[in-house]
Amino acid sequence: MESIDLLVLRTARDWLAAGECVLLATVARTWGSSPRPVGSMMALRNDGRVVGSVSGGCIEDDLIHRYTTVHGGNGLTDGAPEVVRYGVSADEAHRFGLPCGGTLELILEFSPSWQSLEDVLVQLDAGRLMRRCLALQSNTVTLEATAAPEQFSFDGQYMINTLGPGYRMLMIGAGALAEYLACMALFNGFKVAVCDPRPEYIETWAVSGVECIVGMPDDVVRDFAVDLRTCIVALSHDPKLDDLALLEALHSPAFYIGAIGSRRNSQLRRERLIEHFGETQASLERLHGPIGIYIGSKTPAEIAVSVMAEILAAKNGARLPRELSIASSKAHAGLPETH
Repeated sequence: MESIDLLVLRTARDWLAAGECVLLATVARTWGSSPRPVGSMMALRNDGRVVGSVSGGCIEDDLIHRYTTVHGGNGLTDGAPEVVRYGVSADEAHRFGLPCGGTLELILEFSPSWQSLEDVLVQLDAGRLMRRCLALQSNTVTLEATAAPEQFSFDGQYMINTLGPGYRMLMIGAGALAEYLACMALFNGFKVAVCDPRPEYIETWAVSGVECIVGMPDDVVRDFAVDLRTCIVALSHDPKLDDLALLEALHSPAFYIGAIGSRRNSQLRRERLIEHFGETQASLERLHGPIGIYIGSKTPAEIAVSVMAEILAAKNGARLPRELSIASSKAHAGLPETH
């Protein structure tokens, strides 16, 4: 399952290629509480079909009614982009299902250029990060490659949205936990790869849609073209595999690096990396371990939920309170050395 942004752009392109009229809506600004963050996109077809989301559903219903039902689909063919706002009054917020005090501003692009969508998708599919700028007054779109993502912005004249290849996960170790975690990552739109040089593990891998890589983990991490949208998770329980992968990962721009293990094993790993491989307490600040948030998990499926929650928090820039960490929670409760 690919990311929702790529799905919206790809669907809009395909609809346009089939001769359909399309409206591309983007959340430009929000005030107060909002169901969807800025940059969220939705594509609306002339027959009322929708992909993506800009709210909890009520605003989508209003857009369908306003631009397809009332105008018979012709409401999608107007030229210049429009800026529309929902939830300014308490009555509107209630009507459209917005949280109390929430206000949402959308940019509506009518029949966006098929060629522009095709161009950006070609670049995204090639793994490039792209900066898309819409000039509302001239209704022109410019695309350029960029080295790092920037915050979505809209100043009333220009909408700038950084679009990137989907988030990726590289797992070291093809055991049961990795299979559950892979399923969760795929469901959340990650492109997933698993590395394991042990044939007895990699040859029994059962999750489809995952790239299986046979090789030494440090070489695989080095060749993986790790970027700011990559997370690396060591799950083999074998220091010879996990440590090598982590050494490479720690010097990469990955947004999340973590390793499975008990509190004791995690501490021993840190000591090994410092004593034998020249790492420091500062360089190990990025290393999560034990990984996951504390939910009392014991089975591989529950541990995968715990780990995926921590990864998503890192992806979304959410700072988790110390009380949710495995180590802190278990130490406070006096629990034994298991995950």
